[in-house]
Amino acid sequence: MIGRRTWLAAVVLLLAAGCGNASRLPGELSNEEFWRLYTTFSEPGRGVGLSENLVSNEPRVAENARFLRSTGGVYIGVGPEQNFTYIAQVRPRMAFVIDIRRENADLHLLYKALFELSDDRVEFASRLFSRPAPADLSTGADIGTILQRIEPVAPSGALLARTKAEIRHHLQQTRRLSLEPADWDAIDRALQAFHDSGPSIHFWGSQAVEKDTLRPSFARLMTMPDLSGQTRSFLADDESFRIVKDLHHRNAIIPLVGDFGGSGAIRQVGAYVRQHEDVISAFYGSNVAVYLTNQQMHAFCTNLAGLPVVRKTRFVDSKSVIPFSERLEACGVGRTAAR
Repeated sequence: MIGRRTWLAAVVLLLAAGCGNASRLPGELSNEEFWRLYTTFSEPGRGVGLSENLVSNEPRVAENARFLRSTGGVYIGVGPEQNFTYIAQVRPRMAFVIDIRRENADLHLLYKALFELSDDRVEFASRLFSRPAPADLSTGADIGTILQRIEPVAPSGALLARTKAEIRHHLQQTRRLSLEPADWDAIDRALQAFHDSGPSIHFWGSQAVEKDTLRPSFARLMTMPDLSGQTRSFLADDESFRIVKDLHHRNAIIPLVGDFGGSGAIRQVGAYVRQHEDVISAFYGSNVAVYLTNQQMHAFCTNLAGLPVVRKTRFVDSKSVIPFSERLEACGVGRTAAR
């Protein structure tokens, strides 16, 4: 159970009006402040031993995105690229992607560099998959066409080497991030995997899995429509791509190493957002609860209950989007209130 005092604080915030209109969050973070948040908010990481985890395996991302609105505030998420799709819908002032795997933070730094180095979706996909884009491929083409035209192109070792060098220079010299050798190795391995598999890359990588296991490829995740027939991925259109690109340009998407069942990253983000008089507008937790022990689950619920939220705040898991207040009730907050 969550303590009554913590629950009351959450309820007060849930009853607050608006969604951070008087926000004091900076419009742009300096490289130094970005690095400070990354290093001071992060916790010691660990591997989960499940998969390469370079790509989402959640086929309902598009359908979940259908129920998210442009609400500003601050976004919190977990995992790889699906966060960009949700961020493009929410249009937050700032976003934090928290994952227990340090490799996930490295993956997001790879994406950060690619977004900032690429002028459009064609250039982004070409760099990500180390495949030269056909000369006649329009930058305004739909994402299905872009990926279909790029996928059969032979991967280029020269382009891979050039992209690795550009990413290292951008993160190390332009952004002045003091990454460790293991981080550079993780970034290189990720880019190599995208080079090797192309747009067909999926969550399980080269691992053998059961026949009926869901294995949506990156291309499928980018092109999959929701139940209304609309494609909503962050590469679906130029506007979505540029929303994410702009946030990266402003150092406003910060990857963190953090344990959802710990006492560090989530609480520090909540304190930072509250200090700057803003709120969490969306929290994407995927299916993280299945990996937590009972004790860790209690800590996770305590972390959620301590976040600054409002009526419009949404909790997103792998299958649905619900009001944040309902997630708190599932944690036992409602039962505590009833006593």
